[in-house]
Amino acid sequence: MIILASGSAARRSLLQQAGVKCLAMPADVDEAALKASLPALEPAALALALAAAKAAAVSPSAPSALVIGADQLLVCEGRRFDKPRDHEEAVRHLRFLSGRTHTLVTAVCVLRAGAKLWSDVAQARLTMRPLSAAFVDSYLTAEGAEVLGSVGVYRLEGRGAQLFTQIEGDFFTILGLNLLPLLGFLREAGALPA
Repeated sequence: MIILASGSAARRSLLQQAGVKCLAMPADVDEAALKASLPALEPAALALALAAAKAAAVSPSAPSALVIGADQLLVCEGRRFDKPRDHEEAVRHLRFLSGRTHTLVTAVCVLRAGAKLWSDVAQARLTMRPLSAAFVDSYLTAEGAEVLGSVGVYRLEGRGAQLFTQIEGDFFTILGLNLLPLLGFLREAGALPA
């Protein structure tokens, strides 16, 4: 049995489209409190700590299952971004990211019976084109509240592609799950056919 310790529709969809049957169980983790308790961690270590905490929160409910936890951080010019709370904060995020290069740090961790079996951290760099206020407004109106669930206020698989001039990194990492290394681990663990 494979459990995704996340409520992320994008992560669940990535696994399902890759042929991985899994049960989604959102983890009850106070991410803000965890981030506040670990302020000195570098983004990669923090993303991994968050991913592990999510998997650890779900693992006791299904000790024989492989539990996948994942997390993603966005860093731009030393500033960490969280998912915007509302439309106004989304506008502020996009104004700050406009014309700049940011880094997405994506971590995934797999536990069984509370024991960490595997983890991976990957990064992608994305350069956002300069965005006019009119474009930001029309973009957010077209995308609706769904983009508020994205730390970067974009879905690269949709209209979000219009925001960028350059992207360096794995597509799946940008979408929020280091899918290829994860599939490799699941094959090695016998959870997927080799």
